[in-house]
Amino acid sequence: MTSSRPAHLAVAAVACAFLSLPGGTSAAADTAQAAATLRAAQDAAPRIDTLKRIRDTATVTLGVRAASAPFSYVDAQREPRGYSIDLCMKVADALKDALKLPRLDVRFVVVTPANAIAMLEDGRIDLECGSTINTRARGADVAFAYTTFVSGIRLLARKASKVTGLDDLRGKTVVVVHGTPAAELLRRMNASGAPGVTLVEARSRAEAFAAVAGGRAAAFASEDVALYGLIAGARRPGDYAVVGKYLSIDPRAIMLRKGDPAFERVVDRALAQTFRSGEIRRIHARWFSTRELTVPMNDYLREAFAVPTTYPAFP
Repeated sequence: MTSSRPAHLAVAAVACAFLSLPGGTSAAADTAQAAATLRAAQDAAPRIDTLKRIRDTATVTLGVRAASAPFSYVDAQREPRGYSIDLCMKVADALKDALKLPRLDVRFVVVTPANAIAMLEDGRIDLECGSTINTRARGADVAFAYTTFVSGIRLLARKASKVTGLDDLRGKTVVVVHGTPAAELLRRMNASGAPGVTLVEARSRAEAFAAVAGGRAAAFASEDVALYGLIAGARRPGDYAVVGKYLSIDPRAIMLRKGDPAFERVVDRALAQTFRSGEIRRIHARWFSTRELTVPMNDYLREAFAVPTTYPAFP
């Protein structure tokens, strides 16, 4: 896994070798080349060797959300629960086996969307087991394991309205929650000439749902998991449906530190095994096929389980 020679000595040896090379180049050029090689070697080495640290401490630290059910939350007994937690525990089991540890302590730390990346980068957590969407912007700072859930923006409508998708809404009112990705996406689409809806903004999901329930809006555009949750909590759930094609594709995944490929391979192997064995379907059903919430497994997620990927969100 790692050389017994300290990393800083190995890097220094590379630099010295370049400085002592014979030839017609100038000393300044040799020095510049050595400095570039030194920087490249430093960049290639992980700042934190996660596997070594886990082996040395027999502890893995998982970041969890306080209230992001059903993905990641802390229950009334202060225990972490959720779909992402179950998957991270599969990874913890795989780490214990891969490192041949007689025991592995799992430590949980509550994180927020605002501090999760910083806590990964500075080593306060080893994995973020939350509900984070894999985006290109986040990918500049952290790595994402294989996709474990795919959601996206869709429409909630009353069944009686006969709305089956965006094409049925031209000239009609669509409600979004102010400041959400759905609001931004619908605004951009409207500006381009499609779908040609009257867009109104609500302050909350509850307010947006009430607009559809009261007939003030023909549809509510938001992430599908949230829409299914609203339907489940409605007085008459059978009156509503989530309809239409996905207007965005938002893969969610476990976050980990960038530049630590050995650790990333162990994480991805654990997830791939969970997918291949079919156990992922039991875990999915535990959280998304309940009396409180039913979210059908979409084709994008089935494909992600069949052919694991780390593709970011679109658009």
